[in-house]
Amino acid sequence: MTNNNKVRCSWVLDDPIYIHYHDNEWGNPQYDSLKLFEKICLEGQQAGLSWITVLKKRDEYRRCFFNFDPHKIIQLTPENIEHLLKNKGLIRNRLKLNSIVKNAHAYLNMQKSGEDFSQFIWSFVDNKPIINHFNDKSEVPVSTDISEKMSKALKNKGFTFVGSTICYAFMQSMGLVNDHFENCYKK
Repeated sequence: MTNNNKVRCSWVLDDPIYIHYHDNEWGNPQYDSLKLFEKICLEGQQAGLSWITVLKKRDEYRRCFFNFDPHKIIQLTPENIEHLLKNKGLIRNRLKLNSIVKNAHAYLNMQKSGEDFSQFIWSFVDNKPIINHFNDKSEVPVSTDISEKMSKALKNKGFTFVGSTICYAFMQSMGLVNDHFENCYKK
């Protein structure tokens, strides 16, 4: 896709939100634990949907989940979740919304045991991005051995909605893998 004389990955839709996301976030290495936590929660919301759906609702997720502050999220009650299920600005799926609360508990349990979430996540790629050389979407895997290991490790720590495919999308978006296409200006 071209816009402003820039060639982008072909999956980028002609939508200003998607273009901004591709140009400024997707694939940029992210080491901030709370931003990684937010993203793994949002990737779980995507399950079965397109990312643009979540992207357009991201601000409302941030508002309703206290900018993904796990200390505040764990205080949400079942009644709060019932209220959130009525919010059209969110994906109204009880299991997905509850997963954010469960993930906040898991995140804080890691913190209590002295584990840094960012270090944990980046350990799967030996603390440096994997650079792939793909030309189009058909070459890009939906999961890898690494995303499978990450998925199992996150589940063992109590995270939910973190299957291997979700973990690979997370890895792509947070820059653990660079899957920008070879002709993309971000490569």
